[in-house]
Amino acid sequence: MNVRHPYHLVDPSPWPILGSLGALASTTGGVMYMHFFTGGGMLLGSGLGMILYTMFLWWRDVIRESTHEGHHTKMVQLGLRYGFILFIVSEVMFFLAFFWAFFHSSLAPTVEIGAIWPPKGIEVLDPWGIPFLNTLILLSSGAAVTWAHHAILAGFKREAVYALVVTIWLALVFTGLQVMEYVEAPFTISDGIYGSTFFLATGFHGFHVIIGTFFLIICGIRQFLGHLTEKHHFGFEAAAWYWHFVDVVWLFLFVSIYWWGGH
Repeated sequence: MNVRHPYHLVDPSPWPILGSLGALASTTGGVMYMHFFTGGGMLLGSGLGMILYTMFLWWRDVIRESTHEGHHTKMVQLGLRYGFILFIVSEVMFFLAFFWAFFHSSLAPTVEIGAIWPPKGIEVLDPWGIPFLNTLILLSSGAAVTWAHHAILAGFKREAVYALVVTIWLALVFTGLQVMEYVEAPFTISDGIYGSTFFLATGFHGFHVIIGTFFLIICGIRQFLGHLTEKHHFGFEAAAWYWHFVDVVWLFLFVSIYWWGGH
């Protein structure tokens, strides 16, 4: 049958229902585990396993449909771009909540925390130590992923792989330094509003860095295998957009929480 439209009508797939069951199992198991119910940990682990299994196979199908079957036309890629932009907007709203909590408490500190910010008894981190080094590392990784993008657009496949390796290496160094900072921090997440907002904001950013690192590793493998071409590389574009989003969030974190919030 001849296709007379540019859209991709996907085949029936088991992955949405399996992913939903995995989400249900992991949520229920997580609540059971935190309340010490028997079998909660097993249910949580099973649910997370189902989610990871679904992610691997579903994205494998998407790669096959795009790379080998040619279903991702320009119109489909446009829809994917709009969808990913909306996803990043939702991520902006996610981090906005943490910044809101931080500024709500820091701009008008209450008497319960000594009417000062940082709260009385909190020894803050030096912003010009590891945080500033991590800022330079993350900005450098953003430059490296842009190098990879231009290499793909120019058809320089080997250079794109090198650039992605550099980006991934910088991301791993950033994560290692973040872990070191957490281990050496003189306060914890339970140290009042400062500790909770600091670790929630920087911790979720670190989680996004880890997700973005896996995203870039997959793109590096696909680039090595020759999946990405000059005109057909939206998977990499999405990873690059996500990584630049992570960069921008870190700049706001550094300026507002590490530098301004530490004085």
